[in-house]
Amino acid sequence: MQFTIRRRGNKNSRVLAENHLSILALLPIAAIMFVGCQSQSAAPAPPPPEVEVASVVQKDVPIYGEWVATLDGYVNAQIQPQVTGYIIQQSYKEGSFVRKGQMLFQIDPRPFQAVLDQAKAQLAQAQAQLGKTQLDVDRDTPLAKERAIAQSQLDNDIQANLAAKAAVKSAEAQVEQAELNLEFTHVTSLVDGIAGIAQVQIGNLVNPTAILTSVSQVNPIKAYFPISEQEYMHFAERINSHNQQEVPSDAPPVDLILADGSVYPHKGTLLLTDRQVDVTTGSIRVVCAFPNPKNILRPGQFGRVRAAGDIRSGALLVPQRSVTELQGSYQVAVVGNDNKVSIRPVKVGERVGAMWVLESGVKADEVVIVEGLQKVRDGSIVKVKQTTPTKGS
Repeated sequence: MQFTIRRRGNKNSRVLAENHLSILALLPIAAIMFVGCQSQSAAPAPPPPEVEVASVVQKDVPIYGEWVATLDGYVNAQIQPQVTGYIIQQSYKEGSFVRKGQMLFQIDPRPFQAVLDQAKAQLAQAQAQLGKTQLDVDRDTPLAKERAIAQSQLDNDIQANLAAKAAVKSAEAQVEQAELNLEFTHVTSLVDGIAGIAQVQIGNLVNPTAILTSVSQVNPIKAYFPISEQEYMHFAERINSHNQQEVPSDAPPVDLILADGSVYPHKGTLLLTDRQVDVTTGSIRVVCAFPNPKNILRPGQFGRVRAAGDIRSGALLVPQRSVTELQGSYQVAVVGNDNKVSIRPVKVGERVGAMWVLESGVKADEVVIVEGLQKVRDGSIVKVKQTTPTKGS
């Protein structure tokens, strides 16, 4: 007998087996996701960001102004000859310091020596003629009294003697002028100062209109700068003087900021203001002087003059790095007693050293963030790391 066994439901069994295997494969993934969710829900909140703060300081501060200044010699002497002649010698080193009376150039003296010799000869001739006329007067005076000669003869003698005296004086003046011209062949400096580059060379023919060089007295040295009419009205009582040769006793000291940004070590003093306001610019020129013992400063240099103006009473100051600018508006981040940040718009005033005067937006003794501004936003809770001493306060 032969039996045949038929397997029923083979297709359904295969489907069930495949589904069972799929479920088993997904179990590890589900377990990982479950564990991940558990980990995320269990992670602690991040700590508040640490920031560095400084207190808003209230105090009276001087408000400084800055103006572009041009330096010039205290005295600038253009060296010009007083006689016409040929340059035969340059006696100074260009750019060096020279003394008043020091010879800078020499003009050929020979023509002037010849003129002097001629003038001396004419003087001697005039003196001889004066002696002769004086003898005539002395001889004829007693003869005229005795009527031995006519009175007219004595009168002629006297007139000739007077003319001879005048001729002597004229000859003496000619000698003096010739001596001066000979002396003028030595062209000397008129002041102590720095001598500039020579404008002529040896062999050039020069006359009294020629400028041979310039000498500038640079210790002290002057600085010229314009201020507005409004600024002048504020400063007038402090910088104006009736006598321009005297420095006002209450004039504020002046700083000079050089082209490289450094502050010149010597303080300057205000000297005077110009006589009038420039109608085209509405400004008035002010002059101050700076000591220049090492002759470092030279005429023509540019710099910035800084001087104290008004005193701002009860000004509120914060470090400049605590103020941020956004599209022309300024703001600070204030930290309250609860360590909560408040972003406030502020109105800024003058800069005072590393500080900034705030016209509005903060109160005295409030705390502003100076480091870590990028970590916070309005309403953030922060941790104050330390308090920065207010520099320049």
